[in-house]
Amino acid sequence: MTKRPVKYIFIAGGVTSSLGKGIIAASLGKLLQARGLRVSIIKLDPYINVDPGTLNPYEHGEVFVTADGAETDLDLGHYERFLNKPTGRRNNFTTGKVYQTVIERERRGDYLGKTVQVIPHITDEIKRRIRLLEEEGNDVIIVEIGGTVGDIESLPYIEAVRQMTWELGKENSVTILLTLIPYLSAAGELKTKPTQHSVKFLMQSGVQPDILVCRTEKPLSDDIKRKIALFTNVRPDRVIEAIDVDSIYEVPMAMREEGLDRVVLEQLGIRGLPEPDLRSWEEFVRRMKAAAEPVRIALVGKYVELHDAYKSISEALLHAAVKHGLKLDLRWVNAEHITPDNVEETFKDIGGILVAPGFGSRGIEGKMTALRHAREKGIPMLGICFGMQMAAVEFARNVLGWEGAASTEIDPDTPYPVIDLLPGQKEADRKGGTMRLGQKEVTLRPGTRIREAYGRSRIKERHRHRYFFNEKYRDDFERAGMKVSAVGTEDGYTEAFELENHPWYVAVQFHPEYQSTVDNPHPLFTAFVEQAYKHKSLTHDKEKSK
Repeated sequence: MTKRPVKYIFIAGGVTSSLGKGIIAASLGKLLQARGLRVSIIKLDPYINVDPGTLNPYEHGEVFVTADGAETDLDLGHYERFLNKPTGRRNNFTTGKVYQTVIERERRGDYLGKTVQVIPHITDEIKRRIRLLEEEGNDVIIVEIGGTVGDIESLPYIEAVRQMTWELGKENSVTILLTLIPYLSAAGELKTKPTQHSVKFLMQSGVQPDILVCRTEKPLSDDIKRKIALFTNVRPDRVIEAIDVDSIYEVPMAMREEGLDRVVLEQLGIRGLPEPDLRSWEEFVRRMKAAAEPVRIALVGKYVELHDAYKSISEALLHAAVKHGLKLDLRWVNAEHITPDNVEETFKDIGGILVAPGFGSRGIEGKMTALRHAREKGIPMLGICFGMQMAAVEFARNVLGWEGAASTEIDPDTPYPVIDLLPGQKEADRKGGTMRLGQKEVTLRPGTRIREAYGRSRIKERHRHRYFFNEKYRDDFERAGMKVSAVGTEDGYTEAFELENHPWYVAVQFHPEYQSTVDNPHPLFTAFVEQAYKHKSLTHDKEKSK
């Protein structure tokens, strides 16, 4: 039997960035997956950094870490949360990675003295990396191109797409352009000209879009769709309205109603598939929108002005809240603004405190003030990565009485280095890709909160850190009531600790947020949200009885 060729869907963006290509790609992938197809998504990032691991979160948002240890674009988090399927280092690459590979080959003499050029060498490497996903047995591969049409840095990717659509043939690929139809309130009109220009930019590169997905605040009339179609050589039924919705989780249903998956399958010549089964997804959205009882969580971090810096955490909290039938009331608290004088007021109506990951000294005093408040007031607390490290420092200073205790990342000369560089990190002379990265097995100790949350003794979680808890202080911490509740199965490193005689105070070195999906909310976040709701309910009851 002849194997059916892998089908490709290329998604580019026009007019402006941040239109939501990742959400459209993930939503389309969800619809095709719900029809029974095996789907994978790859993100192409046009910047020259080798990966986003060394980028400031203000520049790039969250760095999403895959199970195989790749530091990737945050859109891979959307892919995993929507498709309930892990991604890996093959699912994201940058211009930096492409050029690095080509230059290394040139240095080895692989090109036999030829002049190395953008075409064919760079475009061939782009195509090679895209087609690696064919080895995983996918029916459809969705390729999301970062940036916008017309950007200089995106041109090699657009050229690679042009070549691939020609090589694959008409029925094996489809090109989608996500564009913006702005509404000018002064004129009271939707304007199509930016979309027309975006399509012209794309066509100048030799690529004709098959489908337009139009982001808009207002509904698109049939007249507007016909006008767009006329100027762009796209059929009117393939001008898809993507009107603003309240939640990203409503986008798959909105795209189904617009028939995006139907016209894609038509273009690809795939017939006879059932309608997409989104019952569990629809139930999640129904519960999310119906939830009225709030659970108030304070997310303490130093990048809170940019919510994308903590995207996986906020989504994991939402998944957990919906599972409990609760409405997430997430309060973004800037760690730099927390002081002993305002900490009581800052957290007066909060059910739980989450101390977020991060690097560097900025905001650490505020984080420790929040941690001390949670510890002393019995407020449920979840500390993640750097949040765990600061919990250790706070405990060492204020419970063990070790003045000057610190992380050597912040104070290399501290007399009590309760957080120190991992073995092997002292020799690392490069920043990029040298941290302890990816999935590691963790053993959970019996009789602990974390064991109760997971319901099993061994787990696998993803990591991204260079510093760790200094094991020589473990006995001191445990004698004072900070119990080590999880350790690395292979290396014995402290992976989590929790306070005895506290309702729920758990700090973990790993990043549980990366594995939470709509279909499988993460058990640690589920437990934390439950405890946060109970705490606020108990506090409210006590106040009423006074």
